[in-house]
Amino acid sequence: MTTSNELLERLQRLHPKKIDLSMERIQRLLDHLGNPEQNLPAVIHVAGTNGKGSVTQYIRGALEATGKRVHTYTSPHLVRFHERIRIGRRASFSSLITEEELVETLGEVEKVNDGKPITFFEITTAAAFLAFSRAPANATILEVGLGGRLDATNVVERPRLTVITPVSIDHVAFLGSDLAGIAAEKAGILKTDVVAVIGPQEPAALAAIEKRAAEVGVKQLVLHGRDWSVKRSDLEEDKIHVKVPTLTYERLPLPALPGPHQLLNAGLAVAAIDQLGEFMIGHHAISEGLRDAKWPGRLQRIDDGKLAKNFNQGTELWIDGAHNPGAAAALVEQFQAWKAKSPKPLVLIVGMINTKDATGFFKPLAPHIQALVTVDVPGQEASTTAKELAAAAAKAGIRAKAAKSLADAYEQAASATDRGPPARVLITGSLYLIGHILEADGRTLE
Repeated sequence: MTTSNELLERLQRLHPKKIDLSMERIQRLLDHLGNPEQNLPAVIHVAGTNGKGSVTQYIRGALEATGKRVHTYTSPHLVRFHERIRIGRRASFSSLITEEELVETLGEVEKVNDGKPITFFEITTAAAFLAFSRAPANATILEVGLGGRLDATNVVERPRLTVITPVSIDHVAFLGSDLAGIAAEKAGILKTDVVAVIGPQEPAALAAIEKRAAEVGVKQLVLHGRDWSVKRSDLEEDKIHVKVPTLTYERLPLPALPGPHQLLNAGLAVAAIDQLGEFMIGHHAISEGLRDAKWPGRLQRIDDGKLAKNFNQGTELWIDGAHNPGAAAALVEQFQAWKAKSPKPLVLIVGMINTKDATGFFKPLAPHIQALVTVDVPGQEASTTAKELAAAAAKAGIRAKAAKSLADAYEQAASATDRGPPARVLITGSLYLIGHILEADGRTLE
């Protein structure tokens, strides 16, 4: 019997490029499939540079807490492709697409595509739409893969809601290095007469988003700072207040996902939820969505398993998929929070893909780390080499050691921490690196 891995390998060979932004190929395939994207329940379309996954998980959790069935599409996966497609099975419950379902759906889109050129993301997005269209649900949350305007998910012509998380420099090989231009691409998901909820933005990015909103005639632009805001309670450290256009959600729990930046992600999710009045999502359901959210590989602490055994006793080990300057700024906030609560020497292991701005990523981190070890991302042809990463770090004012392998990186990081007090080790720079590590550690994600 054909496996999903065999099908996925075949689908990767249908286009010479991994990324080739266009709408024509997927629209052709969807037309031949009977346009399943037109049969999706209320679509919440999420774009942005950082925080898309976290916002998606908070919204999904709140919807499911009201008894709704929710389909969710995210990317990339960490360990198994199945993680990208979560199907709303029944009220309050969703699960990853099964192997049988995935094989059947991939086989169908492969047959209908009939060998024509199409990128891996495009054809697998079509498969997700097909799977979703065949399972009754109340809502579908679609996370943009790259950009927005020409992303395969943008074939949905009439979403229920659009959301744009903070925009920063990323995917420079495909979106360029101009923040306003990148924001304009993200704003390509905005639609006529559809409400758009916007996270915190740099002025240039916000101007581009507002320009696009005016051009297409969005129903309402709900902006951070003007229409919604979030703050920690002055009286209770574990509570937050989120102000939206018509009311304030008081005494919501701190989000489960770690990091000071999650406060803004949670606020954006609540502002989006507030626009979904037909779902009757009250305070209790929102609280559950924030409190119970899980998003592996994003500031995830590792306390046991094979990975933890590589480090000295007492070492605090974390993994995170941060890979751009905006995400680096969020890490700096976390470093400062760690330092205020429990100061420890900080050692980083970093591996990155070669489409990233490595020096821009390292610059905010420079004042905060004691040692840096760079490494190739295993199994990725597009990996920046460890030596190239070390050179990029040097440009940011950080002396780095290039490791020969992940095992060597672990050993070097452990050596950097064995002559002093217990340290923190953070492995970061690429979700592909984090996925490889989780898989090697024998962890499965559900």
